[in-house]
Amino acid sequence: MDAAFGTETAVDVEKLETCSVCEGSASEPGTYPETCNQCNGLGQVSRSQGFFTVRTTCSQCGGSGQVIASPCKNCRGSGHLKIKKTVSVKIPGGVDTGSRLRLNGEGETGNNGGHPGDLYIFIHVEPHEFFARNNSDLICEIPISFVQAALGDEIEIPTLVSKKTLKVPKGTQPGDVFRFSGEGIASLRNGRRGDQIIQVSIKTPTSLNKKQEKLLKEFAKLESNKISNKIKNLFKGEPESATHSN
Repeated sequence: MDAAFGTETAVDVEKLETCSVCEGSASEPGTYPETCNQCNGLGQVSRSQGFFTVRTTCSQCGGSGQVIASPCKNCRGSGHLKIKKTVSVKIPGGVDTGSRLRLNGEGETGNNGGHPGDLYIFIHVEPHEFFARNNSDLICEIPISFVQAALGDEIEIPTLVSKKTLKVPKGTQPGDVFRFSGEGIASLRNGRRGDQIIQVSIKTPTSLNKKQEKLLKEFAKLESNKISNKIKNLFKGEPESATHSN
């Protein structure tokens, strides 16, 4: 239901945030990074191997060209801290499993105090006890008795917002499908609501009293006579040549 109509929820996240003491510099306030004396600020060191010169990342400064002489005590020289934060997320109606939401600026901090990235939230929709979903269409299965199927009836069907009356026509068969137009889920793209598709299953009674059994047996005899007469009529109209086939 949250996926169908949208909701607002709180999400707890762990992320890296710029250290408030050193403001991302990784150095104690009042001090500054110093030029690396191993690579002289180049971030790379060169080694000669015969006729070739090989350059590798400086192991002392990690390629930055600078070293932290006085690391910030609050973040231990990393420039950022891991924090826990509760983020409010507005989930629009129409999302489905696999939908992705992006919250600008709620990701981890950038390097050297740079702007934070974004937080991506992937949606997983739990199954509903009555409805199944096919894109923006809803599917439900309604059991009816064989009497309702044979004689027809009017039954109430739950929808997302209320109930609607379904007219079951006489002679409804197992697996017949009916449709409520516009009673599905709104599309994220255009806002149009899909349909609610009702699949009919016919329930066979398991506990019959004597009167019900008697009536069904009488009904079965009438049906048996009908089928027998149909078969007889088929053979009566059969061409004579058909009886002499090889």
